[in-house]
Amino acid sequence: MDRDRILLTPGPLTTTLRTKLAMLKDWGSWDSDFNAVTAQLRQRLLDIVNGQATHTVVPLQGSGTFSVEAAVATIVPRDGHVLVLDNGAYCKRAAKLTQLMGRRLTVLPFGEQEPVSPAALDDKLQADTSITHVILIHCETGTGVLNPLAEVAAVCEHRGKGLIVDAMSSFGALPIDARAIRFDALIAASGKCLEGVPGMGFVILRKAVLEGCAGNSQSLAMDLFDQHQYMEKTGQWRFTPPTHVVVALAESVQQFIEEGGQPARLARYTDNCRTLIEGMRGLGFEPYLEPGVQAPIIVTFHAPAHPAYDFKRFYAATKARGFVLYPGKLTQIETFRVGCIGAIGRHEIQQAVNAVADALKELGISHHDHSTN
Repeated sequence: MDRDRILLTPGPLTTTLRTKLAMLKDWGSWDSDFNAVTAQLRQRLLDIVNGQATHTVVPLQGSGTFSVEAAVATIVPRDGHVLVLDNGAYCKRAAKLTQLMGRRLTVLPFGEQEPVSPAALDDKLQADTSITHVILIHCETGTGVLNPLAEVAAVCEHRGKGLIVDAMSSFGALPIDARAIRFDALIAASGKCLEGVPGMGFVILRKAVLEGCAGNSQSLAMDLFDQHQYMEKTGQWRFTPPTHVVVALAESVQQFIEEGGQPARLARYTDNCRTLIEGMRGLGFEPYLEPGVQAPIIVTFHAPAHPAYDFKRFYAATKARGFVLYPGKLTQIETFRVGCIGAIGRHEIQQAVNAVADALKELGISHHDHSTN
């Protein structure tokens, strides 16, 4: 195959040649040129949410989960009480890391096919005034469901609670405006909708909250207060930064700006999502979620109800044709997921649908004789 396989996953994802080429140069982590890249990148990430007046960006080495853990440890005092709104796998991960850090935890569960309820949150906060912070996953990529960020933020503000938002799969694609939505921390990563490569996360922190966070974190490497203090003073990262990942993200953010920013990216991903669902429906596949709650990031499909279907074989057959799918995250029903994000458009999505059609034929499944309901 003369091209990379296209990753139809929620990150890592397919990147442009420009982003790949940015990684061919070596950078000194203390060098002024690299510090300038970090400084400009931090500003541009803040620009995406209009947070210049109220927030600051703290980048962190590692996967996005590192930054979620760092944000919770830094923002929530050790005697704090965290409420996690849970409608999927990544919510459960946030709950687990909160508990492992010794913070008091309450989980408010919802169905995996439905958004979390701001009204239920309000009732819970009224019933238990000891809760100090709420964690929301903006786009729960376990299924692809979109959660109501603005409404949840309004409830938290009304009740005087801190809000920590995992915007891993939404940042850069879905609109988030820090002037209209009040949050203490919003977390995302390099290898998602900004179309960089994986290896670093970043946390957009409300400055007024960050000032009081000294000593909250029980971790040296993941203390965002210390990371911020050091970066503001020196322009440098405290510990060795993922230099190639940082410059690749800086390059991908430049392309994000050239494309037209968040509205343009959302338009492309929405078109990808529509093309995908229409094409897959033509092959007999039905999405797991109702259209009204489906974010244009990743789509969960019911697996074929056919004795010849086996995900590993199906995956291998589509991979051989140049497309990498994602397994399902649901425990009760068999599903698989297809991402709509990355440096791809409707042309690649249509090719992916064709690859799925060929894979079904290889497995001996006619789209006329399988029902996914």
